[in-house]
Amino acid sequence: MPATLPQIGLLKGLALTLKTMLKPATTAQYPHVKPALPPRSRGVIALMEENCTVCMLCARECPDWCIYIDSHKEVVPPKDEGARARTRNVLDRFAIDFALCMYCGICIEVCPFDALFWSPEFEYSTYSIRELTHEKEQLRAWMDTVPAPPELEVGAELPKEIADGLAAARKAAEQASAAVTAAADAAPAAAKEGAGPTATAVEEDIHVEVQIDQAVFDQLIAEGKTERVARAKAKAAYVRAEKARIRAERESGQ
Repeated sequence: MPATLPQIGLLKGLALTLKTMLKPATTAQYPHVKPALPPRSRGVIALMEENCTVCMLCARECPDWCIYIDSHKEVVPPKDEGARARTRNVLDRFAIDFALCMYCGICIEVCPFDALFWSPEFEYSTYSIRELTHEKEQLRAWMDTVPAPPELEVGAELPKEIADGLAAARKAAEQASAAVTAAADAAPAAAKEGAGPTATAVEEDIHVEVQIDQAVFDQLIAEGKTERVARAKAKAAYVRAEKARIRAERESGQ
């Protein structure tokens, strides 16, 4: 029988094998060299405990029932005389069993208060399956690894909550600047009369450690404001009140 030529497919396969053999091996030296993960990788679920209102939506919608939440109710006394006291939920326990979690992300999508986020952290393997149930302290610590959200497109409007918070903070800053300017203008006249603070003391900027005015926060929540907006406005109210108190103390001491 006459000899037959080898098939074209066989030659292509041999050529590919030879080409691969000549390439240097690429080995990822993990764990000494960390992999470059995509920015929105699904590693673990992080918890922003301050935003959680214990609405239980995430636990009810979880198809694996791997979210465990415990809470208790606290009575908030009324601010005004004759008003009714209200109750609010306080989070006691928030745990996720990552041995059951299938990383579908439904809990993050249904959360109405932005309390759950994806973290690219993936190095949490253990020798015991019981240690894969992480409590709220560990979930809160993973918030430090959550990447910043992507920037808005050019011309896009900010969410209403963020826009309202920025507007309140801007208004508070303008009021504080106007108060400092008015005090600076009044300083020369007071100095001529031999009374009042010096120009240097008046122009001195007042630094206040930002905290939340709980009364204002509770009032805004009762009015139906979102927690994010209420927190921003409560912080601005606290800064204004604290600066006014410090300014009054300085003026009375002089």
